[in-house]
Amino acid sequence: MGGVTTLATPTPTPTPQRRRHELAAFLRSRRARVAPEDVGMPPGLRRRTPGLRREEVAQLSGVGVTWYTWLEQGRPINASAQVLDAVARVLRLDRPEREHLYHLAEVPFAPDHGAEDVDVVSPEIQGILDALTPHPAVVYNSRYDVLATNSAYRVLFSVPEAVRPGVRNVLWTLFTIADHRCPVVNKERELPLMVAQMRGAYGRHVGEPVWESFVRRLSEASPEFARMWRSGDVVPPGSHVKTFRHDAVGELRMTSVSLSINGMPECRIVAYTPNDEESRGAMEVLRVEGVDTWT
Repeated sequence: MGGVTTLATPTPTPTPQRRRHELAAFLRSRRARVAPEDVGMPPGLRRRTPGLRREEVAQLSGVGVTWYTWLEQGRPINASAQVLDAVARVLRLDRPEREHLYHLAEVPFAPDHGAEDVDVVSPEIQGILDALTPHPAVVYNSRYDVLATNSAYRVLFSVPEAVRPGVRNVLWTLFTIADHRCPVVNKERELPLMVAQMRGAYGRHVGEPVWESFVRRLSEASPEFARMWRSGDVVPPGSHVKTFRHDAVGELRMTSVSLSINGMPECRIVAYTPNDEESRGAMEVLRVEGVDTWT
């Protein structure tokens, strides 16, 4: 069809100055909502604005008043994770707010000082996965950890011996399983795409112990992963047709679709639907005859 093609205007990348302004505004807004009595201080008199004063935040955080004032004014100063943690505690920030604070300050966010960032899938999300049966569905985070599955997914990817205890991760499975047991056809095309997608997410987590440990351990376990990781390729997630093999029915061509999940940043539901009648028939065979092979 003819007509004029309109190109979308790209979203501008935040400049350091803009990021500092956002950081300053965020700190002021969080400070205003904390009453002195919330942190064990007397209300005092002559408070012109609600919330804590700058010097009170500095005192309770154990930092200099001048330093905190400059931080809240958006001046170009550096902040360590320890100082940001102290400020976050005083301002009573929850986890999403803490993560936002870290990103604005351009400091790698390490939840709970390196503890595993385990995401709990709610019963409602698990219910959605189960309702998608007979289509395989799974919840991944941006590192490809497997957070939840439905029965169809467990039947399609029947490789329990490849999932080492404590490592429920698709990339780990695909890079460490024997070739004849790998459920993914065209590994040479699919695996670089998956690594490049994870590399795109890694940019938001550089320096975080959980991420750095995972990359290091998988690089040691798989020279193939290490080679792909060193390439530095980055691609966004996208929907495309993937071909899988299953011992019982042969090859299946499945279209993958990703759906974001409110309240679970960087997590997504990935659902697989048959791309042709042959694959649809094979999935029906697995639905009728298959059983959960891992949980």
